[in-house]
Amino acid sequence: MSKIFPRYKIHRDGIGFCLIFVLLAYLLNKVNFFLGLLADAGPMWCLYFFRVPRREAPSQKGVIVSAADGRVVSVQEVVPPEEFGLGEKPRTRISVFLNIFDVHINYIPVSGEIMHVYYQQGHFFHAAKDKASEHNEKNALVIKLPFGDNVTVGVVQIAGLVARRIRCDVRRGDFVSTGQYYGLIRFGSRTEIYLPEGVQASVAIGDKVHAAKTILADLALQNAECLT
Repeated sequence: MSKIFPRYKIHRDGIGFCLIFVLLAYLLNKVNFFLGLLADAGPMWCLYFFRVPRREAPSQKGVIVSAADGRVVSVQEVVPPEEFGLGEKPRTRISVFLNIFDVHINYIPVSGEIMHVYYQQGHFFHAAKDKASEHNEKNALVIKLPFGDNVTVGVVQIAGLVARRIRCDVRRGDFVSTGQYYGLIRFGSRTEIYLPEGVQASVAIGDKVHAAKTILADLALQNAECLT
């Protein structure tokens, strides 16, 4: 049966939007046949956009996975913003751009405890541009890994040109698991991962990544002392 039906459900935030598209399609079908045909695709696209795939994260210890589906648009060594609470030393930041056809559900990149949550209102520049990382509306999490001496990972949801809402369903003090659902961004957007200090990315600009599945870094290979 699973081969016939897709392995995903629809996020509850999409129900209202789907009803709006259905109503719009109904009204346009009353006005004009050809406009109605175009509008009929709206509810289907809405269901597709708000899909929540079932993902199985890698089981090995120490891997950091992508928090979102999309394409890598930047891999840089940067000093995280002070307000994120990630320290003053440079870290590798992996930026992933999500277009309107990508899955927009966000997944936890690595198991640990949420130590800090930071939300910032901002602009809505195109999410593929680097200035979106600094100026756009965003929500950042700091996750402390359950091994090593204060090893942390940052994950940031960033609104884009079309996106107008960031949803985050975890709070400070929560214990989270790799591949766990935690949020959603509507509609085009950007997600960034700040790797632990000294850890390099295993992906490059232009790579297509999948949330909860694509490994961005493997601490067991690069920084074994963190695992002790």
